[in-house]
Amino acid sequence: MESSALLYNQLKTVEPFFLLAGPNVIESEEHIFRMAKHIKTIATKVGLPLVFKSSFDKANRTSSKSFRGPGMAEGLKILEKVKIAYDLPIVTDVHESIQCKEVGKVADIIQIPAFLCRQTDLLVAAAKTGKIVNIKKGQFCAPSVMVNSAEKIRLAGNPNVMVCERGTMFGYKANCPVVADVTHALQQPAGRKTFANALFSVLLCVVTTVAVGVDAMDAIFMEVHDDPSNEPVDGPTQWPLRHLEELLVELIAISASLFTHP
Repeated sequence: MESSALLYNQLKTVEPFFLLAGPNVIESEEHIFRMAKHIKTIATKVGLPLVFKSSFDKANRTSSKSFRGPGMAEGLKILEKVKIAYDLPIVTDVHESIQCKEVGKVADIIQIPAFLCRQTDLLVAAAKTGKIVNIKKGQFCAPSVMVNSAEKIRLAGNPNVMVCERGTMFGYKANCPVVADVTHALQQPAGRKTFANALFSVLLCVVTTVAVGVDAMDAIFMEVHDDPSNEPVDGPTQWPLRHLEELLVELIAISASLFTHP
């Protein structure tokens, strides 16, 4: 809990924002290592603290035939290797209460998927790991709902909680850091994938988020891939690695100009 509190307090004070980024799902150990290396290099260069993200299991795919990842046991081994090799905090998601204890041994931030944001047993199990808990707001929920979800974490004895917006609403009063998920916010319903105007949409969403939420948003969450067109999960809304540095530089500049000229 002490190390989690230290990281939590560090992230809360970052200006203009910190970054949670990485590929949507673990495809292979080699790919994850390559992505972590490049994203950390870019984040360090532009001066943003990075929490590396990838999922070991995408349990809520539209089809049961869809690619899900390597599973918890193998996925956590890979994430732990990345964490040690690149000295990076890790964020990954859980879908069942029984997963939390093992995930908490590796992850610095445990993420609650949007569809599960009100599941009390899952929230309490995540809280009891002592790790930071990032709760994604369900698409069906108003921001006010997240006050209750965050309070479930605190009542379980863990003050280190964040809430994550998927781009539909603002107006949080959960008394904790707010993360803006700018790539999932662009998903089409029921797995309707299209690359048409996808990159422009992501760009517009992230720039708008920084511009209107500069005083309300504490972090940017974005999934990044070196070859989105061949990514097995959510490819159309993953930001291309080759454009990550220029995007982050632009966002930092926007934030700086807004702070300078309110």
